[in-house]
Formats: sequence, structure tokens, C-alpha cells
Amino acid sequence: MNKKIGEIIATIISVLLCGFPGVCFCLVGAIAATGRMPLSSEFPYTSDFGNPYFEMVPSYLGFVLLFLALIFIAIPFIVGILTLRTKP
Repeated sequence: MNKKIGEIIATIISVLLCGFPGVCFCLVGAIAATGRMPLSSEFPYTSDFGNPYFEMVPSYLGFVLLFLALIFIAIPFIVGILTLRTKP
């Protein structure tokens, strides 16, 4: 029974250390991939005509974050399957 408790604890720890950051990466990556995330939160720049604008994060960084999010989210599933399966 102690081994099963250790496997459950390992799965919960992997969810906390990989699953939660993966979901956060997914949210930030989705916003950055659409091109709506400003590069800094400082005051906007002023164009030649006096209109304020923000520089945006490149969308390829958003796609990289989405790819990392998929890897981070997959890790708890793999750990859960490998540790909680019934062994013959």
C-alpha cells in the first residue's frame, strides 16, 4: 500500500510542477500567438503623427510557448499512466 501512495504523490507533484505551468504557458502563448501581447508595460511610443502605439511580442514566440505547453501538459499524463497502471 505504501508504494501506491508514493505513486499517487508522484503524480500529484508532476501535475503541480508540470501541469500547472503548462496551462499558464498555453494561455500566455495563445495571447502572444494572436499578436495582442505588448512587449513592455511602459508608456506607449509615439509615432510621427502623434498616435500612441505599443510594440508587440512576435507571434512565433507564442507558438513556441504553445509547443512547450503541450510538452508540459503531457508529462503528468505520462507519469500518471506509468505509475498508476496495474502491473502483472
